[in-house]
Amino acid sequence: MTSRTPLTILGEDEILFSEAISGFAKEVIAPLVSEMDKNQAYDKSLLPKLFGLGIMGIEVPEKFGGAGANFFTSCLAVEEISAVDPAVGVLIDVQNTLVVNAILRWANDAQKAKYLPMLAENTVGAYALSEESSGSDAFALKCRAEDKGDHWVINGNKLWITNAKEANLFIVFANVAPDEGYRGITAFLVERGFEGFEVGKKESKLGIRASSTAELIFEDCKVPKANVLGQVGKGYKVAIETLNEGRIGIGAQMVGVAKGALGHAVAYVQERKQFGQALATFQGVQFQVARCATELEAARLMVYNAARLKDAGKPYVRQAAMAKLFASEVAERVASVSIDLLGGVGFTTEYPVEKFYRDAKIGKIYEGTSNMQLQTIAKMVLADGL
Repeated sequence: MTSRTPLTILGEDEILFSEAISGFAKEVIAPLVSEMDKNQAYDKSLLPKLFGLGIMGIEVPEKFGGAGANFFTSCLAVEEISAVDPAVGVLIDVQNTLVVNAILRWANDAQKAKYLPMLAENTVGAYALSEESSGSDAFALKCRAEDKGDHWVINGNKLWITNAKEANLFIVFANVAPDEGYRGITAFLVERGFEGFEVGKKESKLGIRASSTAELIFEDCKVPKANVLGQVGKGYKVAIETLNEGRIGIGAQMVGVAKGALGHAVAYVQERKQFGQALATFQGVQFQVARCATELEAARLMVYNAARLKDAGKPYVRQAAMAKLFASEVAERVASVSIDLLGGVGFTTEYPVEKFYRDAKIGKIYEGTSNMQLQTIAKMVLADGL
């Protein structure tokens, strides 16, 4: 048992799980991180290993080939993987907290029987909501779906879709009745091989560079009637409720970012000597480490609390927004201080801390910007009290 995870926070099985995932990340992923970042792509050997480990289908029920664990366990995996490479962490996060979660909640029995075994065994999923004109204003989407009797036809584009290059299953949101506004939004399960569907340009990004972020193009894309996820015209509920859960996963990713960056800084200041003694012996350094460690622990507990509430079936939206907001801020601050503690070498690519600093920035942007989280929190506090 590690000192930072007493049984009051994690149970023994959860500690063992976290340690196992951490060991895998350090042994298997860590040697690949630098090249994947340079190449802006995952190493070809990685995906089969992630599926083999079982962390691509953590919440998938055992009868469908998954681990049958809970949402909290998914967040633990995202945290530990992100402490080594947040670009891999977001792959696991989108797979579990968005795609698998949406199918578990909204899919019918036939859809679950078809897609959950695929997601647990060898299929990467992606979540396609954002468009050029609909980022924070998610329901301003222009992607259209038309009822053709025995199938639907989707036309339009999606932008900034995580996992796009690796995915073979996409949850796509399109409006079937534009005149009805958000009440026309519908979610569809789209397979990569569907006629009229293409994955387009991959973005070159500041951080999480190995993670693919790409455009999706729909030109008279034919989707079977059986592939509507949930009810026609209820896609807005699928989107809102899934993103509320996904924000906890991003919080876990940001906790991992802070943990990874600070871990390297702590090791460095204990080895690096100036004026005849290790940097860690100087009070100014100690205070910076202490403050970072405190903020990291606070962010971790906020994420854990939100995840526990979600699993318990209790209200968690406010806590999810707070956890994502705070964890993303902590990740950026801790990564920045970690570079300071390394000094000149921290500004070079020779040490991994600069990558954590680049990776941290996305936490304030995707799955709801910090301003959107503040708005959610303020509305709930003003309406419901503290």
